[in-house]
Amino acid sequence: MEGTGRCLTPALLLLLGSLGAAGHGAPLPRLRLNYKDLVEWNRTSSFYGEVGDSGATSSDGSKLWLGALLLDEYHERLFLGTRDTLYSLRLDDLGDARKISWPVAPMQKELCIVQRKDPLTDCSNLVRVLHQFNQTHLLACGTGAFQPICAFIYVGHKAREHEFRLETQSIESGRGKCPFDTNQPFTSTVAGQQLFTGLFADFFGEDSAILRSSCGEHQQTMRTEHADQHLLHEPRFVYSRLIPETDDPDDDKVYFFFSETTTGSDGRSKARRARVARVCVNDAGGERVLVNKWTTFTKTRLVCSVPGPDGIDTHFDELVDVFVLSERDEKNPIIYGLFSTVSHVFHGFAVCVYRMVDVRDAFSGPYAQQHAGYRHMGASRQEKVPYPRPGFCPSRITSWPGAHLRGTRSYPDAVLHFARVHPLMARAVLPSHGAPVWHSAGPPECRFTSFTVDLVEAADGVYDVIFLGTDCGKVLKVVSINQMESGEPEAIILEEMQIFKTPMPITTMKISVKRGQLFVGSTRGVARVAVSECARYGNECAECCLARDPYCAWDGVACSTYQAFSRRRFRRQNVRNGDPFMQCLDQNHQGDLASRLPEHLVFGVERNSTLLECEPRSLQASVTWHVQHFHNGRRGQVKTDERVMATELGLLFRSLHRLDSGLYSCHAAEHGFSQTVGRYRLEVITNARLEGLTEHTGDKKERAFSAVASSRQPCTASPVGRAPVSQPWFKGVMHLLGTSQHLQDFCQNVGCKAAWVRKGRSGRKGSSGKWALGQESKKRRRRHRTRTPRAAKPKQARRLN
Repeated sequence: MEGTGRCLTPALLLLLGSLGAAGHGAPLPRLRLNYKDLVEWNRTSSFYGEVGDSGATSSDGSKLWLGALLLDEYHERLFLGTRDTLYSLRLDDLGDARKISWPVAPMQKELCIVQRKDPLTDCSNLVRVLHQFNQTHLLACGTGAFQPICAFIYVGHKAREHEFRLETQSIESGRGKCPFDTNQPFTSTVAGQQLFTGLFADFFGEDSAILRSSCGEHQQTMRTEHADQHLLHEPRFVYSRLIPETDDPDDDKVYFFFSETTTGSDGRSKARRARVARVCVNDAGGERVLVNKWTTFTKTRLVCSVPGPDGIDTHFDELVDVFVLSERDEKNPIIYGLFSTVSHVFHGFAVCVYRMVDVRDAFSGPYAQQHAGYRHMGASRQEKVPYPRPGFCPSRITSWPGAHLRGTRSYPDAVLHFARVHPLMARAVLPSHGAPVWHSAGPPECRFTSFTVDLVEAADGVYDVIFLGTDCGKVLKVVSINQMESGEPEAIILEEMQIFKTPMPITTMKISVKRGQLFVGSTRGVARVAVSECARYGNECAECCLARDPYCAWDGVACSTYQAFSRRRFRRQNVRNGDPFMQCLDQNHQGDLASRLPEHLVFGVERNSTLLECEPRSLQASVTWHVQHFHNGRRGQVKTDERVMATELGLLFRSLHRLDSGLYSCHAAEHGFSQTVGRYRLEVITNARLEGLTEHTGDKKERAFSAVASSRQPCTASPVGRAPVSQPWFKGVMHLLGTSQHLQDFCQNVGCKAAWVRKGRSGRKGSSGKWALGQESKKRRRRHRTRTPRAAKPKQARRLN
């Protein structure tokens, strides 16, 4: 393959120089894939709604505005709650969509506009609650133009043809079930056919509460006390989930995850804290105290910090998202939390993992001591705790033998008073590894907004694969590895993927482990992405092993999907260390791989700039350059300085020297394994030779180019082992000089003649100087043509006579 050097502008030289120092901050992913790469590998498909749906139109023509996403693998459907519309998409074909229109009444929309709300974004019915209520119905709630409404959606049975319709007779008020505001953070979950929500329950967004509401049937509503800041103070609700503790359904609890503002003991200092709170499903409130209020509400702190020197930790106190992994053990799930910092000096994100046993131990520990009234909580309380212990559910397990508790209404007043003023536990929940399994420090280009986790079983262990969504439309695929020696987890960014053609913030993500698909929701679109594409890592065993992807392994022929229960014995995979030496010793050899690489011919002009491109497959690989010079035949590593720079794009010669001619090879090293990824033959054309070339015209010029070419070894623009290209050598030099503007700059440096400038013109009208040179050349050609015929006519006449 033929390559030519090209003239580089000073701005491009400065950019390439800066790239040489890039990459020392945030960790780089091994692969960076844009939207085009995902489409070419048939790895993604998208859904942007239909033309004619209500909502704001995005830059890609979409009118979809996503408010809720529900992955229902039982019905094999993906349900979307959008603005005035609900969608039902088939999991294996997002283009197969059904929809339900659910707009608000015209009168309610007009009332919303009168209240000075945005007609487009606020005064519509954005569906924000979407839950599987039972096997045949979904529960959906929308903002209703600042008048929340709820209804049931019939989806039918799995064995029958899919149905999708709104049951209009079930429409009811959604107050306390769905927020008024379309942008206000909230959380909700269904437990025992009741809806548990954490939200701001009023029109003005000031009444923060955790509520329990009935779904379809009249039942008493439970909530936290109104305007009690020691229960909830400026909370940002993130996630909620029913987590059973025993086989007794009366002992079930719903856990809420949020961040809130706390006030110090001095009454002035404030800080943000990440919290986990819980309430009993069967909590019925008190008889005289805490009527229709939670009697079992307790909360504690979630700690996510990086240990530092001298015992000073870096804390991540703002909770962004939570994922609960309960496939293996419903009663003891693994809790993952995505955190961010709230400091104006330090910026960062982290993912911490918690065990359910540590969460329960914190709620079983001492209560925090109150200081200066109800608002400030400090050390653990040493006084006697009344029985039944506040925060525990009334059931056969927690009751003493012979007791006949009829629920929380039969609790003594002393227990209810204690629970009212002591909602905070003294013991915080610490991460299981003592530190985050992944963290990113420094000012980020993109902020992380959501995440999901897959527990993947590989040949050498079980690994957490974390998918992190950002507000710039990218998803990071991270594998967390627990090293046995140090005990500290190691996080590797395997891929960085741009999910949508037009970058847009990612709001939610769901993963289908059975299908190996990741469903990514943004404000204006939904995408389905395969969790892996093993063939992307390369065609060699070493490249597949270096990827350290738990989803992929070398099967003896190609890098393919790893299946833990497959009968095939030949599987090469090493996620923990990524060691290709032991795994691929008998599969391929570095020398054989290097010999198959083509040798590219590159021309460069003395004192000009040239770039030898080299981009290894892995961005985490370290690149070194080696050269064998033509003038002395010596081999060695390329020494970089201000003139020769190693950048992320390749080897940059800012000013070529005639002694730079030689054979160059680019080597990529990762985990001690090095391989050749590029080979180049660099031919430097000296200024003296180039000036000699410009003095010839016509056939003399071509013969001069051929003479210069023959002074070296055969410089055909062809890889090793291929037939020489028939294209003349001077054609490459002409291409080397580039456009007319580059040619003018070059000729000013080497003193080209006017004829060469004329020949390099691009055909556009240039300056007056270029026009004069062209006119002078035309006159010389006319004189040459007019003299030649008059001299030839007499000779022709004499021959005829």
